[in-house]
Amino acid sequence: MHTNHSRRIGVDHVAAVLLGAALALPAAAQAPPAAAKPAPRDLAAELRASAATDPLAWERLAHLCDRIGPRLAGSLPFQQAVAWGAATMREDRLDAVRLEPVTTELWVRGRERAVMTAPVVHGLPMLGIGESVGTPGVEAPVVVVRSFDELGPQVKGKIVLFNPVIPPDASGGARYGIYFPFRAFGASKAAAYGAVAVLVRAAPVHSLATAHTGMLSYDPAQPRIPAAIIAAEYAEWITRLAQAGVEARVRLEMEAHSAGNVETANVVGEVRGAAKPQEIVLIGAHLDSWDVGQGAHDDGAGVIHVIEALRLIKALGVAPERTIRGVLFVNEAHGSDGGKAYEAAHKAERHVAAYESDSGGGPPIELGVSGTPQQMAWFLAAVKPVGLPVRFGGGGTDIAPIARDGVLAVGLRVDLPSYFDIHHTQADTLDKVDPQALRDGVAATAVLAWQLANAPEP
Repeated sequence: MHTNHSRRIGVDHVAAVLLGAALALPAAAQAPPAAAKPAPRDLAAELRASAATDPLAWERLAHLCDRIGPRLAGSLPFQQAVAWGAATMREDRLDAVRLEPVTTELWVRGRERAVMTAPVVHGLPMLGIGESVGTPGVEAPVVVVRSFDELGPQVKGKIVLFNPVIPPDASGGARYGIYFPFRAFGASKAAAYGAVAVLVRAAPVHSLATAHTGMLSYDPAQPRIPAAIIAAEYAEWITRLAQAGVEARVRLEMEAHSAGNVETANVVGEVRGAAKPQEIVLIGAHLDSWDVGQGAHDDGAGVIHVIEALRLIKALGVAPERTIRGVLFVNEAHGSDGGKAYEAAHKAERHVAAYESDSGGGPPIELGVSGTPQQMAWFLAAVKPVGLPVRFGGGGTDIAPIARDGVLAVGLRVDLPSYFDIHHTQADTLDKVDPQALRDGVAATAVLAWQLANAPEP
């Protein structure tokens, strides 16, 4: 009895002491504070940070370049790239991944060579111009002209070498602008005066016997004659001979031909919008390349910008207000078939902007924009977090058809002074791409797409 009473008094005493101690504590210690509200997420900053350490951008570009390689539209490697693009988007759990049919022409280069046969015998580094016809062999004296105005009866039965005057301090882009009309239209201009073939001087700033390719456009009113690019050093050699009154002869052999139309597809994947899914922000690049080099800068880097931007936006776990649609286009190089097919299939939809990355994988420095004054004002208000200057005038070949329907067009410009040294050449390979610059392009693409998808109404 005593023992039980003592135990009861001890327990009651301890309880009283604990209660008194609790009552003596400050009010803040008696109950946990209310949970603080988390700071709102800066999703644009999250995208930029994720892109800065993105391990997949380089790995995926390496796969495209090293394991698939050059991807001429309609070729077997291009079809492999289409399958790879769709599989990659599905792996990233994008919405509505699909292949949208496109018909394109398959041009085949085949074997080719150019040889100076007089006054000495020497091979000439060359590449046939895309869409050129072939020849089993044509040999003739070479007539050098500096401009279309110098064409005349003297070129009949001859091979014309277009060697335009290029200022020595001209940038790569300026040189390309001078050279382009001769590559694109020179064959028909010369054929009108009876020329049997055309050579065009390559236009890189720094040439190491570098020939490059591109496309030409034949005038249906003129005979189709073979056309090729020869390296700048060898064009200058022939020009010096002509200025000294020495006849140079060249033999040109090309197996180039059209293999007809091929059925292929644009690769499309989306991050579906939550509030306004019917409004679309298009981001695109062209999956094809020329059949030389690896198409690393043109336009493998752009493909990675688009794919990785979509992946990082999807990984946020927050849906944008508008739908962000990524498109890997068919045949920018010689026909823009993918861009035309996309416009035909989707022109009735509400596109608020279309963006293209097709200037290489260098560090982003500028956005070029084309649209109405109202569209420009909306764009400028939306893109401040991207952190890039904006200039009026820009877009891209693939998005040009949809832009002609009144859609705001945006193109990424990068800092890559050597771009036109490797453009459409055997040298457009993976080792020319800086991994960090590639990730910077992903960041710019992702942030821009996110901002446009969430900006207030245009």
